[in-house]
Amino acid sequence: MTIVETHAHLDYPDFAPDFDDVLRRANEARVTRIITIGTSIESSRRAIKLAEEYPNIFAVIGVHPTYVGEAPDDVMTPLRELAKSPRVVALGESGLDYHSLPSKEAAKDKKVQVFANALQGETEEQIDASIADGAYKSKQAMLFEQQLDLAVELGLNLVIHQRDAWDDTLEIMQPYTDKLRGVFHCFGGTREQAEEVIALDHLVSFTGIVTFKNGASVREVAAQIPLWKFMVETDCPYLAPEPFRGKRCEPAYTRLVAESIAAARGIPLQEVAEATTETADKFFRFNR
Repeated sequence: MTIVETHAHLDYPDFAPDFDDVLRRANEARVTRIITIGTSIESSRRAIKLAEEYPNIFAVIGVHPTYVGEAPDDVMTPLRELAKSPRVVALGESGLDYHSLPSKEAAKDKKVQVFANALQGETEEQIDASIADGAYKSKQAMLFEQQLDLAVELGLNLVIHQRDAWDDTLEIMQPYTDKLRGVFHCFGGTREQAEEVIALDHLVSFTGIVTFKNGASVREVAAQIPLWKFMVETDCPYLAPEPFRGKRCEPAYTRLVAESIAAARGIPLQEVAEATTETADKFFRFNR
């Protein structure tokens, strides 16, 4: 039995102290291939370096939407050069993230009160916050479209990050239908949303959220959608599954994600492992 960890961040400093032990524990758990994901140009370079040093690690390169503040206006040129490495198997993670808009962050810091005096009309601070939000979303969309265009150009698939931006994400992806496939990583949406993605020939991927007590709705989606339409991941070092919730997550825990889904579906772990491994093989085309 083999399991593919389709979304890890092994270049993060969290893993530096015991990197070889992390890989050993993954292998012992039968997690035999790990895909490490870039979140910036520099992170993508580190991902490739790891993939070139370790035969069971592969790299995905891209710019995360929350890195827009430090990203160059043109990400296609550096990513195109990095994609020349044969260890690169997809682009990403790219997409849209409206969870921490400038207005929300400012309100948290009490620099502006976005919702103050709402009944009296928009304040100057509210207008400024709205402009900042619009610029932030526009830059994210530009980076997303660049990476979609590059994925089509290079014949690679895309790892998608989406948070609080469902409709806008699908709207941007619509013109690329039939040109590439995407996987909506760390899926936490509804069954209807999962089916919407699958109908467009994309995939979803599940993390340790399926093991959480408050993850029943996501677990139900994982139990109901077709077995060949999803993959498994950890998003480590984040989202450690039970019984390790709150601690550093690592690739070995992908097995716990697969076990939870197998239990929810009432089938052997072996079936989930075989199906998700084959799906990962086809999506990332390790031997292209």
